[in-house]
Amino acid sequence: MCIIASMRKFLVVLVLFLGVAFVILSFSELEQTVETLQRGNLWYLLLAFLIQIGWFFLVGITYRSLYRLLGMRESILNLTRVAAAATFVNVIMPTAGVGGIAIFVNAAKKDGHPTGRVTLAAALFVLFDMAAFLAVLALGMVVLVRRNDLDAGEITASLILLAIASTLAFTLYLGTRSVDAMGGFLARLTRLANTILRPFIRRDYLREERAYEFAHEMADGLASLPQRPRSLLKPLFLAFLNKGLLICILLCAFLSFQVLYSPGTIIGGFAIGYLFMIVSPTPSGIGIVEGVLPLTLKSLRVVWSQAVVITIAYRAMTFWVPLGFGAWAFRSLHLGKNKEGTA
Repeated sequence: MCIIASMRKFLVVLVLFLGVAFVILSFSELEQTVETLQRGNLWYLLLAFLIQIGWFFLVGITYRSLYRLLGMRESILNLTRVAAAATFVNVIMPTAGVGGIAIFVNAAKKDGHPTGRVTLAAALFVLFDMAAFLAVLALGMVVLVRRNDLDAGEITASLILLAIASTLAFTLYLGTRSVDAMGGFLARLTRLANTILRPFIRRDYLREERAYEFAHEMADGLASLPQRPRSLLKPLFLAFLNKGLLICILLCAFLSFQVLYSPGTIIGGFAIGYLFMIVSPTPSGIGIVEGVLPLTLKSLRVVWSQAVVITIAYRAMTFWVPLGFGAWAFRSLHLGKNKEGTA
């Protein structure tokens, strides 16, 4: 009930916020925006939707690859559903990703998988996802530098992302050496996060004890990780393919509304939009991406009204569709749990 209530409040506030934001952003060029919408080709939007569906299954395939790497067997369909539910929970109940990991852990207990290995699979998924995006981001930065559009905000956000990815990689490296070292490092990060956030929320955001619990949960998974670096190439390739599909969705938005583009425009726009989705203080970049992406596209010589429409279409496919699918997936997992409890 708590989750459902949170979801309802979240959706009401979100719809109102985005509605007002887009009206304010595009009111001065409302006529051009309507003209752009009238040129829309629904077939390209349908193609974008199908690509997004394919993206869902690619996530499941990636998780299956990581599960097999850690000696576990699970179906693509089930992992796709669990991953979608985890994404949904992370949006409606932002808890630094802990809520999403809890979905995987609960599913692991139900399916008889070691929770430590499943937690490690989720952490590796995030690490490979960041590694693939950093490569795309590097290309986007090159585009912005060549067009003299790179500013301090984008550089700062990129450094934050690099710091997050480096911290995650270093944490996993520590875990391969010593569980206590990993737990101590996570505890220090927890104290730092609480110190920063306490003046704003008036309480500790994270539990320090959970850092040590997390380290011990990961010990089994890290011990089962193959020593051959080559075994990590498949999930890394799938992470790059993941980003390729998202770029194709943005391309479909351009094609649908007959907006002129260059490869640099697509890569640069995607890179900055996805960057601020990750480093945004709001879950999935809500309200931030909707403001940053049109500005980025405009700086890449896309007409403002067209940039707004492209942003609406792109976010509809990459945020609202996954949110809806995630809500269904979460409900199906919850109902399945209730049926087992009453059996």
